[in-house]
Amino acid sequence: MDSRLVSREEFDELVDQAAAALPDWVEVAMKDVAIMVEDLPPPNDATPGLLLGRYHGVPLSKRGFRHPGSMPDYIWLYRINILTVCRTIDEVADRINQVLLHEIGHAMGLSEPRLRELGVG
Repeated sequence: MDSRLVSREEFDELVDQAAAALPDWVEVAMKDVAIMVEDLPPPNDATPGLLLGRYHGVPLSKRGFRHPGSMPDYIWLYRINILTVCRTIDEVADRINQVLLHEIGHAMGLSEPRLRELGVG
């Protein structure tokens, strides 16, 4: 999909809708995880393939007490890369949901193979 067909504002709204549709228990577990949108991954990222999202932080399964005022963890969604693999606005919304769930899985401590087993990979 041409990235001009979905504006940044429309994409952000789709991300907000996906986040709002998460079950309450996920929202509670992710209260210290910020969801961010960037057009592309950092230029020095050496991840093979087309990176659609990334979790950066300490997974819940490995995290101890979090001190007040500490920096949040982040889930990054890469807008242009997501748009590249989609043909319609519905596909964009579905892909955002998939990528968000995948990265939330990492935030909860699930490995890449385990996410694939669960069908979120």
